[in-house]
Amino acid sequence: MPKAQETVLEIDLKALKYNFEHLKSKLKNNTKFLAVVKAFGYGSEACEIATYLQELNADYFAVAYINEGVALRRAGITKPILVLHPQAVNFKTLIANCLEPSLYNAKVFNEFITIASAEKQNDYPIHIKFNTGLNRLGFWENDVDYISSKLRATKAVKVASVFSHLAASEDLNEKEFTLNQIESFKSISEDFIKAIDYKPILHMCNTSGILNYPEAHFDMVRSGIGLYGFGNSAKENQYLKPIATLKTIISQIHLIEKNETVGYNRAFKSNGFLKTATLPVGHADGIGRQYGNGNGFVTVNGQKAYIIGNVCMDMIMINITDIDCKEGDEVIVFDANHTAENLAETANTISYELITAISQRVKRILLK
Repeated sequence: MPKAQETVLEIDLKALKYNFEHLKSKLKNNTKFLAVVKAFGYGSEACEIATYLQELNADYFAVAYINEGVALRRAGITKPILVLHPQAVNFKTLIANCLEPSLYNAKVFNEFITIASAEKQNDYPIHIKFNTGLNRLGFWENDVDYISSKLRATKAVKVASVFSHLAASEDLNEKEFTLNQIESFKSISEDFIKAIDYKPILHMCNTSGILNYPEAHFDMVRSGIGLYGFGNSAKENQYLKPIATLKTIISQIHLIEKNETVGYNRAFKSNGFLKTATLPVGHADGIGRQYGNGNGFVTVNGQKAYIIGNVCMDMIMINITDIDCKEGDEVIVFDANHTAENLAETANTISYELITAISQRVKRILLK
């Protein structure tokens, strides 16, 4: 791979394929695979990721919001796209782009039926979400009769899937809670299928659910973070490959004397002579202020270099006192060895937050 000459995010499509095939290997042959590509493909490049996964025969895609689905359609994605948190103001746009809404309470359910009817739709695919313990979005178990009665009264929509979301599938200390969620979903699904008299797709598992609860794979599974190389545990991470590498360069090297300070608010004060490097990446690029003052480190010529002082909007400073390097040298912020998860842990956060925060101003390079 070429050395960086600016701040770039490299996206390895071979690693993406490896992760997809690894996760697929956990499934039965007839279990569908839904790829979650919301938030710019977890901070990578949603359209390119989805295009490649479509070539690999992913069955479904999911995004959070309608505009994300529109972008995929414009990029040539023809597979079904589930919108997990659609807003009613954009329902006409959703229909115009053949996107499929998750409907999770009476308000959005009725609003969508009204708009679908006005748009003269027939059997428009919808997805009904039930809350089984995450307590974020979803109908309740006792809403089954209400939903089915509304469905019988219209021809505008038809249920493509019924689904729920696991709250703690990565935490085996919460196994009893997760198993209760799974049993609750089974019960709700059985009642719902009886009430509507046909069987939609059933799905519940996220990445950790795929890995830890094969009994809950049902008709389809959903994977987001696993596709991007993280399995939510050290055990599972060894079988996945992070697809993203954030690289930058050394812009300038400074020689700092004892008692001199570095950065805004004079947050770092030197105890003696040291050498620092300034890098063109900062909190506007996704490296939050929580990584400053020694909490995070980058890699320069294979050696750790800790971030000192406060992270600036466009720059960070690192301690390179014992590292042989020069201005223009490449710096690895995270990659498959020093992963985004490792860096996130230094600031008491998670890989999801770090990778999805990488700004769109950072140049993306796809490795095919």
